[in-house]
Amino acid sequence: MGQDVVVTIFRDFLKTTFLISAPLLLGALITGIVVSIFQAATQIHEMTLVFVPKILIIAICLFLLAPWMINILVSYATNIFSIIPVYVR
Repeated sequence: MGQDVVVTIFRDFLKTTFLISAPLLLGALITGIVVSIFQAATQIHEMTLVFVPKILIIAICLFLLAPWMINILVSYATNIFSIIPVYVR
């Protein structure tokens, strides 16, 4: 197994990781910005006001996107397991 194969596998790993985590991180980021604007406008600086909406948005995103995430992970694992016999001799 050469360096190019290892780099390709690692690149696919990073791409899959970013693809899976991006919707959750974007949801939390947008929620954090909205809550921060709300806090700045109302001058309510309660720390729990930031965490509860983020947790709810991440839970909703996980609930809605779980089938898509599982399909991405299964296809990645299938691809990795299918190339093992080619490179392990």
